[in-house]
Amino acid sequence: MLTVRAPATSANLGSGFDVFGVALERPADVVRLEKADRVTIEMTGAGSQYIPEDPEKNTVGAVADALDAPARIQIDKGVRPASGLGSSAASAAAAAVGLNELYDRGYSREELVPIAAKGEAVVSGDAHDDNVAPSIMGGFTIATDKGVTQVDADIPLVACLPDIVVSTRDARNVVPETARVDQMVETVGNAAALTTGMHRDDPELVGRGMHDTVVTPARAKLIDGYEQVREAALAAGATGVTISGAGPTVIAACAEKDRRKIASTMLDAFGERGVDARVYQTRIGGGAEVF
Repeated sequence: MLTVRAPATSANLGSGFDVFGVALERPADVVRLEKADRVTIEMTGAGSQYIPEDPEKNTVGAVADALDAPARIQIDKGVRPASGLGSSAASAAAAAVGLNELYDRGYSREELVPIAAKGEAVVSGDAHDDNVAPSIMGGFTIATDKGVTQVDADIPLVACLPDIVVSTRDARNVVPETARVDQMVETVGNAAALTTGMHRDDPELVGRGMHDTVVTPARAKLIDGYEQVREAALAAGATGVTISGAGPTVIAACAEKDRRKIASTMLDAFGERGVDARVYQTRIGGGAEVF
């Protein structure tokens, strides 16, 4: 029997739509796995009542099938579903890492990414690597069709989760199908700045690189109070603010000394809109851990 802790993640980071992702120190899912003759799933924790335990409808069922690794699987959700923090990816990542070790399948962490992404497809309809990659490998990841590039980075973050539900499918439906050349030029520049900032552990550069004029404005309309929260966080010292994944979590990069103030300010800004929220004072962290 194994226990795996897999972290929440933040994908896109503004300028890196469907490519960039980071692992967060907190929150996280905890998954317990035990060999069995068939796959069974038990759910507890945040939002678990909304997650099917049928293996054919659960992210970890697809992972177990891909690895040919039947098991009794207990999932304690620390990452709320439909939060924009890679909830389904955390469970899929934990299952992939744990079952790979439990059955001695011999896959590397990078090789487990597309396997875990098959679990993501059960929820979102498409197999995307931008959340499962950092949840498995940790740090900052760049996921493309050619594979995953990983960088160990240390950037303080604030993740503010409002009591709003935005489904991944709804968030994908509002993404523009086209972009102007000037928008593409700006996005490439910002993505390059963000990547350089990750290599340097530079929150100023990372924050500057989070700016996006293509996808984020379209998705911001789904999050009541987003603009007010963003402006408040920047005024409190955040170096950059954007939507985490499909939302509704709003994520801010910052210096360590400003993190507590920014967290309080973001909560207050949502509160002024009549929206309850919770906040995580966190940072970029490691990938899935086996105990």
